[in-house]
Amino acid sequence: MRLTHPDGTTVHLAYCTNVHPAETLDGVVAQLAEYCEPVRRRLGTDRLGVGLWLARDAVRALNADPAAPRRLRTELDRRGLEVVTLNGFPYEGFGAEVVKYRVHRPDWTDPERLEYTSDLARLLPPDITEGTVSTLPLAWRTGFDEAVADAAHRALSELARRLDHVEQGRSIRIALEPEPGCAVETTADALAPLAALPGHRIGLCLDTCHLATAFEDPARALAALDRAGIPVPKVQLSAALHAGNPKDPAVRSALAAFDEPRFLHQTRARAGGVLHGTDDLGQALAGDALPDTVPWRAHFHVPLHAPPAPPLSSTLDVLREELTVLVGGPTARSTHFEVETYTWQALPPSARPATSAELADGIAVELRLARDLLTDLGLKEQQ
Repeated sequence: MRLTHPDGTTVHLAYCTNVHPAETLDGVVAQLAEYCEPVRRRLGTDRLGVGLWLARDAVRALNADPAAPRRLRTELDRRGLEVVTLNGFPYEGFGAEVVKYRVHRPDWTDPERLEYTSDLARLLPPDITEGTVSTLPLAWRTGFDEAVADAAHRALSELARRLDHVEQGRSIRIALEPEPGCAVETTADALAPLAALPGHRIGLCLDTCHLATAFEDPARALAALDRAGIPVPKVQLSAALHAGNPKDPAVRSALAAFDEPRFLHQTRARAGGVLHGTDDLGQALAGDALPDTVPWRAHFHVPLHAPPAPPLSSTLDVLREELTVLVGGPTARSTHFEVETYTWQALPPSARPATSAELADGIAVELRLARDLLTDLGLKEQQ
């Protein structure tokens, strides 16, 4: 969907297709028909933005055959879908039964991460004005030392140079996505590595679930980025799992229902100005790594419109605050917004969609909510 900010800027709203596990080009084409077009029809709009996740095998297929990109573009057009952003964080295997730590590989010290991201930038449609690719925030924190940081810096600097040759009249920017447990976990962690890169082609992807999990204040985070001159080319709209009183056995029992084997659910608590954390929700529940006298938040993307039942809740209010800071003022500070609830099938069984139609229903309701939040801030949907 496209909306117009009061300053005249076009703001794009999409949903990320990493919720669908297809990793081949045929699978991507099939999901456009099974999910993306039905979501568009439910919304009653002539054009729906999709933030495509193209796994390594799909990218290779698109590069190997000159007719393949035309085939994908034809399928997008005939189904009323448009692409201005790609999700380049997961490399492959995001639909596996167990993803966990593997989602962070290859990292930015591996030449394959550079090649994959460069290929994604080349695959953005030639007729768009601005394109974005979100990506891994350097690497997982374990073993991240000065030598690793230097290698990642060299790779990202090379990527910035390559974008000079890829743009061809378009503005294409890469957006590092801070994530709990990574070398860049918070916006503050991103300041030094991003400021050291040449030009302004590489900025930040703000994921509102990750921001909330780290207990960051949206206004302060954006102010620090502004002072450092770091752009926010892309925003992922998502909500984290919030437990107000983790000492309560009922709260612990409710949290345990979200402790599932597929994805990492990094869990955080802030006490006395210090952020405490575990790599997964089960670790938080099993031990005493987190103080239980303050709220916990877990990196679990819960549907925007369907917070968990009490005694749990979601961090949708953080998302609202972030949107207010980004587009609620006189100018639009970011133009690519993407709903990214990839955990529908990881929800407790009673909350999971049972069919493709039910999943399309849920995605459409999330997008309506996101659209309404934007229009409440003065944006107008384009017809």
